[in-house]
Amino acid sequence: MRIGVVAGEVSGDILGARVLAALRQHYSDIVFEGVGGPLMQAQGLHSLYPMERLSVMGLVEPLQRLPELVRMRRALYRHFRANPPDLLLGIDAPDFNLALERKLRRLDIPTAHLVSPSVWAWRRGRIHKIKRSVDLMLCLFPFETQIYRQHGVPVQFVGHPLADEIAVPLDQTAARAALGLPDAGKLLAILPGSREREVALLAPDFLRAARLLCAGDSRLGIIVPAATDALHRQLTHLLAAYPELPVTLVEGQSRQVMAAADAVLLASGTASLEAALLRRPMVVAYRMGGLSWALLSRLLKTPFVALPNVLAGRALVPELLQHEASPEALAAAILPLLGGGDAVQLQLQGFADIHRQLRGDYAQSAAAALVKLVSDKPGGSSGRPVPA
Repeated sequence: MRIGVVAGEVSGDILGARVLAALRQHYSDIVFEGVGGPLMQAQGLHSLYPMERLSVMGLVEPLQRLPELVRMRRALYRHFRANPPDLLLGIDAPDFNLALERKLRRLDIPTAHLVSPSVWAWRRGRIHKIKRSVDLMLCLFPFETQIYRQHGVPVQFVGHPLADEIAVPLDQTAARAALGLPDAGKLLAILPGSREREVALLAPDFLRAARLLCAGDSRLGIIVPAATDALHRQLTHLLAAYPELPVTLVEGQSRQVMAAADAVLLASGTASLEAALLRRPMVVAYRMGGLSWALLSRLLKTPFVALPNVLAGRALVPELLQHEASPEALAAAILPLLGGGDAVQLQLQGFADIHRQLRGDYAQSAAAALVKLVSDKPGGSSGRPVPA
């Protein structure tokens, strides 16, 4: 059994490694090749290119790297055409993977894609390209399946790995002890993003909001995790302007930081889902460049941006975007969450519902769906002749 796998980000390497490990339980002699990082390589993947060559973000860098990316995709296509796998699995990186999947599917090679592009939120026209590209879409969120079924695209919800990983909320006392923090007193976690641009746009107002909150409660503590060395340096520089704030800056450990807190103020993204699964009350904010926001806000087809709200289908947590994310508004939204009471209980009830939605034994569900795809596809075996 030969499986082609292409991932372009660290997150894709994490997702893929779990699925590859589960596939080994079905096929003892399975061979993986394509593009992946160290976690998938540890599962036996032969990576034809360094994964970081696919790891491009933003608007400008992909254009600058376009010739290299096109050459890489053509080379992968030629390789898989000459050595057809029983299945090609693209993991996220839709702009790169869908085109490769579409070309290989024309050669009667079964194709699957893990992690749905956000067609439910914007650029819904991509669904037609996806329909031509994949035999099966594997979704991490249950609501994503509807648009695929409406357009006749085979789809399966496989659960979210975080919901399996965080089976029960982490103990707050234990989390504080692990971070060397006192057990008593209120604690606010601030997570202004995982990229330097996000931190530059959000952290100053997050810290001003914290200053307002500390002015009303001198016992309030602040804790901020830095995901990378570069972010640690950036946050250290920003915090120098707020010497009066009782801030603990830690390297990494964002999950422990959120678990230790009474409330979380964070940038929109996967961290908001993690906070929900940890059962931590939160306020979500986001800000981007004015032109980018002007374009994106016109393309959005969903009333919500924060994942907990998207999953709940209602305004479960406050989300403050662009000019709405002022220090005063952020502080006002966080304050009732630090005090407990009804505002906290409403969020916690919603988070428990989200956790139940997302539990699906992700790796085993994804592997079983891929095994079925291969077994159901005519000619789905190694050495299949390639059409001229």
